Amino acid sequence: MKNYILITLFLITFSCKRQVDKTTNVELTETKSTLRYANGFTIKKQDSGHTILEVTSPWPNAENGFKYALVPKEKMASVSLNKEEFDAIIPTPIKKIIVTSTTHIPILESLGVESTLVGFPNTDYVSSLSTRKRIDSKKVKELGKNESMNTEIALELQPDVVIGFGIDNQNKAYKTLETANIPIVYNGDWTEQTPLGKAEWIKFFAPFFHQEKKADSIFNTIEKEYLKVKSLASKADKKSTVLSGAMFKDIWYLPGGKSWAAQYLKDANTNYLWKDNQETGSLSLSWEKVLAIGQNADYWVSPSQFTSYKQMEESSPHYSQFKAYKNKNIYTFGNTKGQTGGLLFFELAPSRPDIVLKDLISIFHPEILPNYKPFFYQPLQ
Repeated sequence: MKNYILITLFLITFSCKRQVDKTTNVELTETKSTLRYANGFTIKKQDSGHTILEVTSPWPNAENGFKYALVPKEKMASVSLNKEEFDAIIPTPIKKIIVTSTTHIPILESLGVESTLVGFPNTDYVSSLSTRKRIDSKKVKELGKNESMNTEIALELQPDVVIGFGIDNQNKAYKTLETANIPIVYNGDWTEQTPLGKAEWIKFFAPFFHQEKKADSIFNTIEKEYLKVKSLASKADKKSTVLSGAMFKDIWYLPGGKSWAAQYLKDANTNYLWKDNQETGSLSLSWEKVLAIGQNADYWVSPSQFTSYKQMEESSPHYSQFKAYKNKNIYTFGNTKGQTGGLLFFELAPSRPDIVLKDLISIFHPEILPNYKPFFYQPLQ
C-alpha cells in the first residue's frame, strides 16, 4: 500500500462502478500528421515509406534518447538502413504487442488495435471493460511487475515489440528481451508538461499499426473540444482560488506552477495559488507553508490518495484548518475506479484531456456546462 501511495503521488504531480467508453467517442476526419504539443518524440516519414521515430524524453532528465525505424513489411527487403544508427528496426504493421503502462491501453482501443495486446504487467490496474474481458479470457497474459517482468512468459508470447515505461535505463527484464531480439521501444508520454502534449502521444503508436490518419483525426477532435471549453471558461467572471495535493508523512506534495496539472487549472480559468512557481514537476512543502498560502482557498482538488473527509481527518488534524475542507469543497478522482480497483484517471485521463478539463470547469464554473456530469472528478465523500 505504501508503494502504491508513493506511485500515486508521483504520477499526480508529474503525470468505478460507472464505466463509460470515452476512448472512441470522437468523429474522425482525415488530416496530415503533425506534432503541435508533444515535446518528447518526433516522427519523420521517409520517401521510401518507412518512419523514423525518435523518443527524446523517455524519462525526466534523460541524457540520451532512442531512435527507431518502422518499416512496412513489404519494404523490408528494399529499404537499406544502417543498423548501428537505430536502437531497433521494426517491421510494420505489428500483430502482437506488450505495453507496460495503463495509459497505453485507451490508445490501443481508440485506434481499434486492442486485439494485438498479448501481455501486460500488473493487469489488476487495467480498468477498461473491453481489455478486462480479454484479460479474463487469458488473451492478455499477466507479466508480473514492470521492473521485474516475467521474461519467460514474455518470450513465449513472442511480441513484435514491447512498449517500455521506466524512470531510467536499468530494467533488467528489458535487457533480457532485447537479447532475444524483441525490440523495446520507450514511451515517455508521462514526461509531457501539457495535457494536449500527453494526448498527442497517440501519434507515437499510430505508425506501428499504419493508423496515422486515424490518430491525427482522433487527436484533432480532442484538441478542438479542449480548446472550445477552454475558451468558454476564459469568459467566466469569477476566478476561484484553488489548492491541490496532500501530505505523505510530513511532506505536502502538490503540482509545480508549470506542470501539466497546473495547466489544467489555468485552462479552467482558476487562480491556482502556486501558479507563479516555475517547477514542472512536484513541490514538496511543509504543511505550515501550504497553510500560509492555501488556508482560504475556495476549492481543493486531487487530495492525493484520500477518498473521504473521514480518511483525511484520521490522517491529520491539520486538514481541518483549510476553508475548502470546512466548506466541503474538495474534489477527487480517487473514487472513480475500475472493476479491480485501478484508478481510471491514471489510465484514461492522459489521452482524454478534454474530459478532464470539462470536469474541472463544471466544478469551478457550473453555469458554463449546466448539464454536464463529471466523469473523473467527484466530490470527496
